[in-house]
Amino acid sequence: MTRLPKAEAGNEALVSAIVAAPAGASFTLHGAGVSGGIAIGYAHLVSTARLEVARYEIAAADVEEEVRRFNNAVAEVRGELAGLAAAMPPSAPAEMSAFLNLHLMILDDAHLSQLPCTAIRTRRCNAEWALMQQMDLLVQQFDEIQDPYLRERKQDVVQVVERLLKAMMGTGHAPKTPASEETAIVVAHDLSPADMILFKQHHFAGFVTDVGGVTSHSAIVARSLTIPAIVGLHHARDLVREGELLIVDGREGVLIVNPDRRVLAEYEMRSRRMEAERRKLKRLRSMRATTLDGAPIDLQVNIELPQDVEEARDAGATGVGLFRSEYLFLNRDDLPGEDEQFEAYRKVAQMMDGLPVTIRTLDLGADKSVNGADRGGPNPALGLRAIRFCLAEPQMFMTQLRAILRASHYGRVRVLIPMLAHAHEIEQTFAILAHTKATLDQLGVPYDREITIGGMIEIPAAALSLGVFMRRLDFLSIGTNDLIQYTLAIDRTDDTVAHLYDPLHPAVLHLIANTIRKANKAKVPVAVCGEMAGDTAATRLLLGFGLRQFSMHPAQVLAIKEQVLRTRITEVEPVARRILRTDDPDRCLALLQKLNA
Repeated sequence: MTRLPKAEAGNEALVSAIVAAPAGASFTLHGAGVSGGIAIGYAHLVSTARLEVARYEIAAADVEEEVRRFNNAVAEVRGELAGLAAAMPPSAPAEMSAFLNLHLMILDDAHLSQLPCTAIRTRRCNAEWALMQQMDLLVQQFDEIQDPYLRERKQDVVQVVERLLKAMMGTGHAPKTPASEETAIVVAHDLSPADMILFKQHHFAGFVTDVGGVTSHSAIVARSLTIPAIVGLHHARDLVREGELLIVDGREGVLIVNPDRRVLAEYEMRSRRMEAERRKLKRLRSMRATTLDGAPIDLQVNIELPQDVEEARDAGATGVGLFRSEYLFLNRDDLPGEDEQFEAYRKVAQMMDGLPVTIRTLDLGADKSVNGADRGGPNPALGLRAIRFCLAEPQMFMTQLRAILRASHYGRVRVLIPMLAHAHEIEQTFAILAHTKATLDQLGVPYDREITIGGMIEIPAAALSLGVFMRRLDFLSIGTNDLIQYTLAIDRTDDTVAHLYDPLHPAVLHLIANTIRKANKAKVPVAVCGEMAGDTAATRLLLGFGLRQFSMHPAQVLAIKEQVLRTRITEVEPVARRILRTDDPDRCLALLQKLNA
């Protein structure tokens, strides 16, 4: 078996060597493991744009039929767009007609209407795949355009392609998923958070991507699915062939392609051992999370959708510490209305049966957008996202707040505001909230008048000026993912700087520890809801800092509980203080290892 060094972007020699290798040759690739465990299955290649699109070979006798299927889809979409244009009322804005005409022009361009046919004939690939390859080339060209307006027209190309895909999917010829999802490992260049939400409707064995960081939102959702996953492999999408046998080691970040029998047997044994460990942890479900010296610890969960609550209850969680409400807005062409949001929030509140449910208001922007809209600007992580986006869209914000307030009548609902940095953001939020409450009062709609409002501490400016936030807010929640990203100036979705993402950087630890200490002193409840909360290597350190409430993915609750049950606060506090006193990363790591020994 060929053992390769971790792939680097632009390593053409590496790619050439593997491409030249005979089919079935065994080799390994190294990336960043984002979700532990081992998956053994068969490669299912997917497009960068749609999870459902895979490549498969067309028999020589069926090539012209595949071309006809593509041409029929083009004709169908052309008819749809022409019909919409013809039905446009005279009072419609001129922009609507221009929009449809633009989409017709894109559709009729040879790059989309003719070149895929050439690819089908020369490469004997399915029509969907040929179309997606052409779309990727066009989008790449648009990304290189300097003019912002013209650059954003790539979204129109994507929308036309989506119409074509829907038309072809309706023919019934293209498989949307592999025959057996349980043994399928998705291999993609990239997957968006919206794509990852689709995973919740499937049962894939695992996934690997060429790009991405360990705390990107896609990786976060992967952990919530408890499936082995690796990101940052760089060349997996180009090197792996459909149907090849794969081993995904999500703990070590290793992808093995076409393993020999000895390696396969070794990983099968490791997989059985991990499953036995998971079964042992389940015995802790009904035990209270209390340290050896009697300190009660609150272990709550992070969820994306209402159906995640069942897993949260199975894990013995004591509440929902973070409901990422923006995931209700993904994978759809319209915005969820007030009633739809209300039903989702009410369902979670009722299912938690009196336990607290913390609903984070929309954290759109960065790598999560609605309808493919790019509102984040040239640097989305620092642009119009989270509370900034909500305050810029007050009607959307009020719709969500009404839905949350209505749901608060059915359980212990709390509101969490993300990405706070300025006092005026709190004031504006409270003003909109007051207006929303007044509207419900006029309509006689019941809600919890004592509903508590909290803020996320994920920007260094907020961590360094806690006073203004603690005076106005009822509780705090530390979002370690963004706090680390902004403190260290590292894009957490970029695998090229992933090695610099360091939760144990002295500056990061000081911000976290000081936030916990000041909140405890002021008797303001504080939690950690970032990925650090679900990292067993950080549990004792956070307990030593004074943290008593964690919020993590349901799959991580029992492992964290085991750490809590084995910890004595009086023993970890002195070591935690020593860690804060050192600015030497190696010394810090040595002390942490001592803490976890």
